[in-house]
Amino acid sequence: MEVKRLNMFGRLRDFKVPTSILDEIFSNEDDLKVLQDAYQALLDDSFSQDEAAEEISKLIFKELDITPDSDQSLDEEK
Repeated sequence: MEVKRLNMFGRLRDFKVPTSILDEIFSNEDDLKVLQDAYQALLDDSFSQDEAAEEISKLIFKELDITPDSDQSLDEEK
């Protein structure tokens, strides 16, 4: 199971989701369950892993009202 989580984390990072946001999602079991279920549902609908990560990253940006470029300061805090 940990390998699947790391894979999902890495793919979401590939689509510019800030590490700080992913850390917050992955540290909350309820949020993580929602993310895993959504990711798996997309895979079940014949999305590739990259396509699923891209769709989820778009939803994360939309829900948080941020753009991939506007969150650079979040990653630079590390």
